[in-house]
Amino acid sequence: MSRSSFIHGFHAITAKLRHQPEAILEIFIDAGRNDARARDLLKHAELQGVRVMPVDAKRLAGMSGGDMRHQGVVARITGEVRHVSLDDVLDTLEEPAFLLVLDGIQDPHNLGACLRVADAVGAHAVIAPKDRAVGLTQTAIKVASGAAESVPYITVTNLARTLRELKERDIWVIGTDAEGKDGLYTAQWPAATAWVLGAEGDGMRRLTRECCDQLVTIPMLGSVQSLNVSVATGVCLYEARRRR
Repeated sequence: MSRSSFIHGFHAITAKLRHQPEAILEIFIDAGRNDARARDLLKHAELQGVRVMPVDAKRLAGMSGGDMRHQGVVARITGEVRHVSLDDVLDTLEEPAFLLVLDGIQDPHNLGACLRVADAVGAHAVIAPKDRAVGLTQTAIKVASGAAESVPYITVTNLARTLRELKERDIWVIGTDAEGKDGLYTAQWPAATAWVLGAEGDGMRRLTRECCDQLVTIPMLGSVQSLNVSVATGVCLYEARRRR
């Protein structure tokens, strides 16, 4: 018997419909939704020949593992979750991009925690280099508590080149650095952003730092000099979400 798993949220499911519709077994949608976003999803599903079943909110919550951020739509897909590419994600956005970039995270617990933060704030994707980084291990997936399935985790061969490509799409690249000129709470930035957090201890690599449009620092009022990367991720992304 083939394995199946669930993904949820309009963005993730729409991207899957457009780029890997054959992997979708069926879509479950809140029977009470009849807004423009739901109608658009139904249109895409019909074009791809994917069955859509109206269900109640309780059933959706069960399929999404109790996560109430399913937005009223869950899809059952074949096999393991295979995340789409960065272009797939960016091409389906209906709002300014909100991305997290992790430069060389080595600890799977930190990666999992960062994924949880990204899911909680509604980030569109998490980007990381293929090399010199921990990768999406089973430990990271477990710590992420479902976020590894709901937030696209995209690995790239050349992180600096990817950051330059984001800038070409008018996405503002913000690095977090203790030597940053701007404080997090006083800095200004545009709506479309990619937030770059560096590795534990070493921070961002030189090339990564040079690709940033702006460097910001988190105010440290006590005796410690830095925060754990997942904590710093939470501080930065929630401030960015608050402004959105």
